[in-house]
Amino acid sequence: MIDIEHHFVEKGEGEALILLHGNGEDNSYFEHQTDVFAKHFRVFALDTRGHGKTPRGTAPFSIRQFALDLLAFMDRMCLPKAILLGFSDGGNIALEFALEHPERVSKLILNGANLSPSGVKRNVQIPIVIGYRVARFFSTFGSGAKQHAEMLGLMVNEPHVEPSALQRLTMPTLVIAGTNDMIKEEHTRLIASSIPGAILTFAEGDHFVANKHPKEFNEVVLRFLMPS
Repeated sequence: MIDIEHHFVEKGEGEALILLHGNGEDNSYFEHQTDVFAKHFRVFALDTRGHGKTPRGTAPFSIRQFALDLLAFMDRMCLPKAILLGFSDGGNIALEFALEHPERVSKLILNGANLSPSGVKRNVQIPIVIGYRVARFFSTFGSGAKQHAEMLGLMVNEPHVEPSALQRLTMPTLVIAGTNDMIKEEHTRLIASSIPGAILTFAEGDHFVANKHPKEFNEVVLRFLMPS
């Protein structure tokens, strides 16, 4: 069920490059990427369902639904194919989409993605689980707590992708994470080793390398997209 239209920023010309932000964010997360990448590509920076200026709608609040939303967006914008760059939950959306619609993805960039909640470091995941349980308890008393519970629920309950499924991906893929990422290093390495021919890069910084260290991040991405 597609009951929304995305709010998005569009800049540049050429091959389509779609930027997908993480949980609880909006397209402004990519403020240091949009203009830089727009020099070479037609960039679309989306607000995911229920994030930023995109309405929540009534459909399920799940990674799978977000991937369905992305398909509808590409159809609406007449984009037969696109490069997908997803950060965190955006990476999980991009991965879900690529597995379901590989013919629509020319290249795939996964930044800080995970295959399951167990891929997140325990010192990060435990407070999220506690916050989720508290928010669920209070969700019956107000819409704010319900929305907060939905956001946290994405990180507690999703995603669920078997590493063996990644062997089906044949598009050029870059897997990038921070040297001090909230995603376990061995989990990031598992993702990269499970995708045939994937390139793995660790950038100096934490989970938010694209925002905090944009120069290094952008250089890695552009080197992958436009090899000399």
